[in-house]
Amino acid sequence: MAGLDPRAVLRERPSIGLIVGLVVAGICALVSFSFDIINGEPVQFFIALGLAVAPVPLLLAGVLALDRMEPEPRSNLIFAFAWGAGIAVLLAGVLNSLNLVYVAHQLGDTTSARNLVATFGAPPVEETAKGLVLLGLLWFRRQELDGPTDGIIYASMVGLGFAMSENVSYYLAALEENGAQGLAATLVLRAVLSPFAHPLFTSLIGIAVAYAAQRGGAVGVVVIVIGWIGAMLLHGLWNGFASFGGLGGLAIAYLLLMILLIVEIIVIFRDRRRIVGLIQHYLPPYERNGLINQADIFMLSSLRRRRQARAWAKAHGGRAGARAMIDYQVASTELGLLHARAARGGVDEEAFRAQQRSLADLMAYARMSFPLPERHQANAARGVPPPGYAPGAPPPGRWPGGGPAVPPWYGQQPGGQGYGPPPGGPPPGYGHPLGGPGQPPSPPQDPAQRPPQGPQSPPQSPPQGPAQSGPGPGAGPGPWPGDPRR
Repeated sequence: MAGLDPRAVLRERPSIGLIVGLVVAGICALVSFSFDIINGEPVQFFIALGLAVAPVPLLLAGVLALDRMEPEPRSNLIFAFAWGAGIAVLLAGVLNSLNLVYVAHQLGDTTSARNLVATFGAPPVEETAKGLVLLGLLWFRRQELDGPTDGIIYASMVGLGFAMSENVSYYLAALEENGAQGLAATLVLRAVLSPFAHPLFTSLIGIAVAYAAQRGGAVGVVVIVIGWIGAMLLHGLWNGFASFGGLGGLAIAYLLLMILLIVEIIVIFRDRRRIVGLIQHYLPPYERNGLINQADIFMLSSLRRRRQARAWAKAHGGRAGARAMIDYQVASTELGLLHARAARGGVDEEAFRAQQRSLADLMAYARMSFPLPERHQANAARGVPPPGYAPGAPPPGRWPGGGPAVPPWYGQQPGGQGYGPPPGGPPPGYGHPLGGPGQPPSPPQDPAQRPPQGPQSPPQSPPQGPAQSGPGPGAGPGPWPGDPRR
């Protein structure tokens, strides 16, 4: 084992930067709320605060439900939410107030000035204040941005935090100006009809930042600028229709938001398929080391089957069994994403080796903890999953898509000799361009170009536990053409 605690690869110690950032965000939130208290009665403020906070757990649950395939680190999610609720809302509040004072002075009409600032001034200010944390993630946590889903999740977190704090001011103003009736109308508009407005606006920046994290260069900068402009335009259209368009304009703005929501849900589901493709592409060679088999690949390829596997583990092993299954699923997914990151040059070889070893250790440790009943161990040793683990899994020796146990391009090269990653060699796909989730890495052109031997592949001698205690064999169902085990 690379460390005393195999689960350490999934944990993160709070950094000084994170702690300082949370403290600053908390202070900013208190300052922002103090303005609301000064501008209104304390009782009214706490009513507004309670109404603003009440739907947040449900909204957070909705966002995090989209992040189940490859969950993001909790510390990053908490920081994004805190940034939106504290730093972003205070910065935007101060700048919007200054803009309102200036425009009202020029026009001499406070109502017209408020509508103009809401339509043309607030969107650039607020989207920039929220988007800065996404740029920070790109700069300091680029490795966490593995696809558009990650960008949407982080943008949604900062947007929900911003909306929560902003709603306090809106509810307080409505209560003071129009009483309970005005508060009810504002509550329906902001908390019921458009609770995801701010997350959807900022998600355009999040998707662009996630794209830039994988592409980089001038193209990435251009995409971020386009996403930023798109977020500001959508925000401006929403505010403009609400300010000048009346009920009909609000309906049009709401329709635009719903279209964007549907598009982003489609993007998230497509991204899930991409991640499944990476798992099916990069993890089969680890079968040689007892870390995975066809039943595991089948189970990992669907959220529904992952839930079934966790239920199986909990039924036989309680909370410890469920924890082991969750660790195995997360580590397997992270390993596929790590290979993809390496294939596009997003991680250096030394970092790749260390992370690969840690994830492989955790997978082996988790498999040893699988609660496999003794009566199923014989079948599991032949690659047959126990009942309830992976219902519908293909028989041993067959790939989940109906093909051979391992894609035919593994273990083959132009001369007909096996070149697939031998024990002790580099990981599959490392240093090769990836043509797509289901496409193989480019093979060497001659034996002289075969990858050098090194310690970065899965361990040569797999732990003895997985073969007996996991739902499958330690060495797989048998050799295939080009397999060095022959």
